[in-house]
Amino acid sequence: MPARDDRTGTDRTRATARRDPGRRPAPAVAPTGDRLIVGTVPPAVPVVGVLLVLAGLVGVAAAFPTYLVVDGEVLRQVHGPGSALLAVLVPAVQVAVGATLVRRAVPKFGLAYASITGALSVGELMIEVYRGSSSTSRPGVEVLAGERVLTSGIQVGAGWVLGVVALSLTVLAGAVALTAWGRTVMEDRGALDRLRSVLAGSAVLLGVAAVLCLALPAADVPAELRTDPATGLQTVVTREGSQALLERPGLALLGGLLLAGALLLCSVVAPSLRPRLAVVGGLLGITVTVLSAGLVGLRDAASSEELVWTVPGAGLVVVGMAFAALTVLAWRARRSAA
Repeated sequence: MPARDDRTGTDRTRATARRDPGRRPAPAVAPTGDRLIVGTVPPAVPVVGVLLVLAGLVGVAAAFPTYLVVDGEVLRQVHGPGSALLAVLVPAVQVAVGATLVRRAVPKFGLAYASITGALSVGELMIEVYRGSSSTSRPGVEVLAGERVLTSGIQVGAGWVLGVVALSLTVLAGAVALTAWGRTVMEDRGALDRLRSVLAGSAVLLGVAAVLCLALPAADVPAELRTDPATGLQTVVTREGSQALLERPGLALLGGLLLAGALLLCSVVAPSLRPRLAVVGGLLGITVTVLSAGLVGLRDAASSEELVWTVPGAGLVVVGMAFAALTVLAWRARRSAA
């Protein structure tokens, strides 16, 4: 009966190498998956998480009080269950991503999201400040919170103030995230590298499409067809409604230019971030911004009989869903490479 060999696999390999010096042991097989490495996480990372969580909570609180009082008419952003769900969409994502940063889990995912949304929120903040403070300097017909109003007199409400605070916290979180990015260590095995060119080209095209859609109102007042009773001649009368992104003066015009430029820049930068989860975070930030802009137009058209949902508004929803598809593609690249 042969003797039992109680040696471990390492001992048997070494014994075989001693008996046959020319034979080399088989190389170890690398594990599949991302092989994610998280190293140094600076103290600024949880600070970004706290700022995002605060921005999300304040954003939820801003959705329900009075937004603006325009010529004595009280405007609110929430008109029903559907608009309430839309109002908490962006804040809910902010709270979820901020919680991951507070726990220091996958830090560059949250830092990428905070940086992208912070850059996009600069223009949105300027437009919001114009609505509540400077729009009376050049009174005109405008669509605010789904209502067609004349901006000859505006009083800010608690909802507007809280909304400005939420946007300011988002911008601050993005600035802190940029300072913490270079000192945060997080790497993977490059599972997304073979798809980066596809993601980059698609994101740039979608960014251009999003800017073109943002240039026109997502919900507008339709033209009116009138008939002359004497001649029976029908004419189309254009009624003043929503102002386009680049039609507003002063601070709002600067905000619109910054928003359009930041959207194009973020569409270029997001697919080039490393590691893979940073790409997911960056694309998620663009997705939420573009999709919410299109859905706000749908909310305004649904809540007012004077407004209709426009083709650019529907285009924003389509582009937002396409960005969401790119986000899912980047997320699932780890499984396809495993």
